[in-house]
Amino acid sequence: MPAPQRPDETRVAVATGKHRWLALGAIALAVSLVIMDATIANVALPVVIEDIHLTATQAQWMNAIYALVFAGLILTSGRLGDLYGRRRLLLIGLVLFGVASLFAGSADSGAVLVAARFVQGLGAAAIFPSTLSTINAMFTRRDRSIAFAVYGAMIGGMAALGPLVGGWLATDFTWRWAFWLNLPFVVIAAVGTLLLVPETRDVLARRGLDLLGVLLASVGMASIVFGLIESSTYGWVRQESGALSPVIVTLVAGLLLIGVFVLVEQRRARAGRVVLVDLGLFRLPTLRYGAIAALVVALGEFGLLFTLPLLLQGAMGYDALGTGWLMVALAAGTFVISGMTPRLTERFGQRAVVRAGLLLEAVAVGGLALVLPADGWVIAGLLFVYGTGVGLATAQLTSVMLSQVPVAQSGEASGLQSTVRQLGSALGVALLGGLLIGNLGTGLAGSLSDTSMPVAQQQQVVRVVKQSAGAAIPALEHQPGGAAAVPLARDAMISAAKETTGLASGVLALGLIATLALPSGRREDAVGEPETVTADRHG
Repeated sequence: MPAPQRPDETRVAVATGKHRWLALGAIALAVSLVIMDATIANVALPVVIEDIHLTATQAQWMNAIYALVFAGLILTSGRLGDLYGRRRLLLIGLVLFGVASLFAGSADSGAVLVAARFVQGLGAAAIFPSTLSTINAMFTRRDRSIAFAVYGAMIGGMAALGPLVGGWLATDFTWRWAFWLNLPFVVIAAVGTLLLVPETRDVLARRGLDLLGVLLASVGMASIVFGLIESSTYGWVRQESGALSPVIVTLVAGLLLIGVFVLVEQRRARAGRVVLVDLGLFRLPTLRYGAIAALVVALGEFGLLFTLPLLLQGAMGYDALGTGWLMVALAAGTFVISGMTPRLTERFGQRAVVRAGLLLEAVAVGGLALVLPADGWVIAGLLFVYGTGVGLATAQLTSVMLSQVPVAQSGEASGLQSTVRQLGSALGVALLGGLLIGNLGTGLAGSLSDTSMPVAQQQQVVRVVKQSAGAAIPALEHQPGGAAAVPLARDAMISAAKETTGLASGVLALGLIATLALPSGRREDAVGEPETVTADRHG
C-alpha cells in the first residue's frame, strides 16, 4: 500500500509532464549562461589585460576562481536543492549570477574583477546541479537521452560561441559587454523557470548540512588550485635557501585536507549522520569511471580554451574578433554532430559515442600541437573536429554517469559529477596556464641571453611578457629597443603553446582510457528506475 502523501506533495509522472520540453529550454538557457561565461572572457582576455592592467596571475585567477567556487559549492547546493527545492535554488543562482555580471562588466581593477567572478561562481554553483537533477527527474529512458542531447548541444554550442561573442564585443564595442550581455538572458531564464519548471525536491532526505565537509572540501580544493596557479610566481623551490616554496606547502595541505574530508565523510556515514556526499555512490561503476574521465577531460578542454586565445593574439597576429571567428569552427562541429547524436546513441550505445567523441578531441588537440603555427584554415579544421568530439562526448558522458543513480539521489550525484568537471576546469587553467606562462618566461629569457640586449632590458622584457601571459608581445614594437625582442617572444610563445597543447592532448587521451573501464552494455537505463518522482509544486 503506497505511503500517504503530505498536503504539499504530488506525484509527477516524469514521462508525461506537461510543458516539459519548453521547461527544458529554460533550464538549458540558464546553464548555457553558466557555461558560456566560462569561455566568453577567454578571447577578450588579452584586451582585458591591457585595459585594466591584469597580471598573468590575475588573468589565471579570473578564470580559475569561477571554476573553483563552482566546484567547491556544487555539492552543497545540490544538497540544498534536494532539501528546499531545486527550482528555488535555480532562481537564487540566476539572481546572484546576474548581479555579479553587472559588477564584472564595471570592474576597473583586477581585484574587483576577480571578486565579481567569485560571486558569479556562487551563482553558477546554485544553477548547475539544479538543472541536471531537474532534467533527471522530468525525463526517463529514451526521452532522457534526447533531453540530455538537447541540453548538451546548447552547452557545447554556447561554450563554443562564447569566444566569438567575446571577440566581437571586445573588438567593436568593449570587453565589458561580455559580462553585461548576461543580464537580459538571466531575466528570460528566470521568467521561463517561474512559469514552466516544476519544483522538485527529495522529500525523504534527512534535514541538516555537513558544514565540516563543506569546509574541508572547499579549502582543500582551493589550496590545490592556488598552488598550481602561483607556481609561476613563487616557483617550486626558493632560489635563496633551497627551501620548499609556498606552492609545495599549499599543494600538500590541499591533498591532506581532501584526505581528511574522505575519512570524515566515511565516519559520518557509518554513524548514520548527514554527509555532504554519499561516497558510496562511487561503488556504481558508471559514476566511478565516468568521474575519472570527466575530471581529466575537463582539465584538457578548459586548459586549451584558456591558452589558445593567448597564443593566437599574442604571437600569431589575430585580434579578438579573428580569434572568435576561428572558434566558430568549434561551434560548427558541435552543432553539426548534435543533431545526429540521439540516433548514434540509440544505434551504438552511449559509451561508444562518448569514446568516439574523446578520441576525436584527443586527435584534434594533438594535431594542433604538431602544426602550430599554421594557416587559419588548418586551425579551423582541427577545431571543427574537436567540436565534433565535444558534441559527442559532453552530454552523453553526463548521462552515462547518472544512468545507475536512483532519482532520489539525482541532485547529490549531479552535484558530484559537476564538482568533478569544474575541479578539472580549474586545474586545467591552473596547470596548463601555469605551464604556458612558465615556459614562455624561461624560453624568452634563454633566447634573449644570446643577444646583445643589456641584461636589465632583457629582464624587463621577460617580466612584461610573462606578467601579461604573452598579451604584451605586439606592444613591444612600440617600446625603445623592444622591436628586436618581438620575433623571439613570438617564437617562445609558440613553443610554450605547442608543449601545453601537447599535454592537453595527452590528458584527453587519459580520459578516453578511463572510459574503457565503464561497464559494457548498450542500454544505459538503470535497473528498477522509478517512473515517477516526488515533487512539490508549492515551492
